[in-house]
Amino acid sequence: MASTSPFFLLTALLAFLSSAAASKHGGAPEDLVRSSCVHASYPTLCLRTLSSYSGPAKTPRDLAQAAVKVSLSRAQKVSNYLKSAVTTGSGKRERVAVSDCVDQIADSVDELSKTLGELKHLRGETFEFQMSNAQTWVSAALTNEDTCLDGFEGVDGKVKSDVKRKITNVAKVTSNALYMINRLNESRGRHRFNP
Repeated sequence: MASTSPFFLLTALLAFLSSAAASKHGGAPEDLVRSSCVHASYPTLCLRTLSSYSGPAKTPRDLAQAAVKVSLSRAQKVSNYLKSAVTTGSGKRERVAVSDCVDQIADSVDELSKTLGELKHLRGETFEFQMSNAQTWVSAALTNEDTCLDGFEGVDGKVKSDVKRKITNVAKVTSNALYMINRLNESRGRHRFNP
């Protein structure tokens, strides 16, 4: 952990400097990303993933969609990895844990996909209902990711450490996505919603 600390700090510093430089040149989207990520569960990861995400991020809605897309993309990659890891598990217990994890992450992918669909079609008259759906689905995706990790209790080996690292990363970006959805929900109270 200590060996990654300098890299972590360097990444944070570079992300901050690039955002600061962009804001001097009229980088309003970078300002929005930076101000939005500062209170996220994992602010450095939020800044890194959303600053480099291709596509416009001019509103809280854009940021929420981008955050969910990042989470969905990573969950899909982990899902593919898990499907291949089922057959390479070294023992029955490990294979069962991976197999259960495949189902849980498939559910997460489904929930994140539904969330993205909901965010793309927000309407003023159903906004609260749609936001409630998005919050519920992303929370469920987080629960599935935690449950996947719980299944590896008492299992040792490379597959466990790989799964733990990958799932932890997905859980962090999913947590940030939930934060951006909550932020979007709160912003509606301060600004008139424009679909």
